[in-house]
This record gives sequence, structure tokens and C-alpha cells, in this order.
Amino acid sequence: MEFFDFGTIFFFVAAVIIFLQLRNVLGRRTGSERPPFDPYSARGKDAQKPAANGDNVVALPRRADTAEKDFGSIDAVSPVGTPLNEGLRAIRAADPSFEPVGFVDGAKMAYEMIVMSFADGDRKALKTLLSKDVYDGFVSAITEREARGEKVNSSFVGIDKADIVGAEMKGSEAHVTARIVSQLISATLDKDGKLIDGDPDTVAEIKDVWTFARDTRSRDPNWRLVATEAED
Repeated sequence: MEFFDFGTIFFFVAAVIIFLQLRNVLGRRTGSERPPFDPYSARGKDAQKPAANGDNVVALPRRADTAEKDFGSIDAVSPVGTPLNEGLRAIRAADPSFEPVGFVDGAKMAYEMIVMSFADGDRKALKTLLSKDVYDGFVSAITEREARGEKVNSSFVGIDKADIVGAEMKGSEAHVTARIVSQLISATLDKDGKLIDGDPDTVAEIKDVWTFARDTRSRDPNWRLVATEAED
């Protein structure tokens, strides 16, 4: 798989399939983070926390200038000497094509795809975007929802803000954490069509902290979501 500009493509093989599917819809972790969650109901409820594994993983596509050594783009988003700056520099050292701004662009695209795929119960699309542990958690929530006969109607309004808040190398695996603030309209209906959660007429602000990872030794440029946390 070759390298691509973020603004042009996010995934290589899965891109066409995922976008067609979504068009019709409108680290090693410490164990202290919150698990895959249902974005559409009771965001404050506690949930069982899965641990992310070291799957090779999400294509936050790479750029062609893989020989770049300049840290200016990293210093522009995080002060020199801070843990975040050092983490981003470590990732750049392992993958010279890594760019923070490009990563954020790709993470925003992935965020919308994942949220809408979850609402639509699209397991196939989710499988290409998530690590095994996170995928299992999302699918479990979807299966339980379907068993109750519930349906989620949602519209993704947009992302207000997305920033990298954490970065580190774990062996050969790069982990980057982004805080994302989005706007979403969502309503969950029971089997009789009665509203049980959300509001079909209200735009809700959602704050999430998601971590993506990929093995820098792999030729696969894809990153996958390995952990999620919802901010209250």
C-alpha cells in the first residue's frame, strides 16, 4: 500500500466501500480508561472496560515526503519539551511521514465514520476501523440494542474541535490520542417506536477522547481505534 495525502484518501482498500455505506446514513492501555461506549444513550453510565491489544492498525495516510526530518509541524502544535511534543517526536522518528495536522484530519474522518456506522449497526465498516477489543465492545452494544428491538436515528452535524492530547511509542507501535468535540442529533426508539433516549430535535454536544494506533514497522499505513473515553 502506497502513501497518500490525508485530504485525498483515508483508507486505501476500505475507502470506497465505507463511503458508499455511509452515504445513505444522512494502548497498551492502563486499564483506567473507559471502554467502547454507546454514544446514543446514558453517556454517564459506567461500562466494562476492555483493554486494547497491539493489533496492527487505522490508515491515517502517509505523505510522500517520507525523508522529512523537520520537527516544525510538531512544535507548532505542542510546545518543545512537553511530554506531548516528545511523544510526537518519537513517532516522527519511527515514521518520518507522520504529520500531526494530517493525523487530526484523518482522525476526524474516522470519527464520523465510526459514530455513524455504530448508529447504523454496520459491523462490516466498523471492523476495518477498530481494533479487535474495541470492535467486540461495539458489536456487543449493537447486538444488545437489536435484541431489544431498538432503533437509532441520528444525524452527524459536525466536529467543532479536534486536538491531539497524547502521543507515545509502545515498542514499534505508535499511539496517538485525540480529544474530539462534535455535534450530533440522535434519538433511540424502542420496538414500538417510542422515544427512550436522546432527542430528534436537539443538537447535542459530544466530547470524546479516542486513541488510535498503528505498527510503524508495518507497510500497512492504517491506524485503528484502540480505546475510547467519553468526557462528562
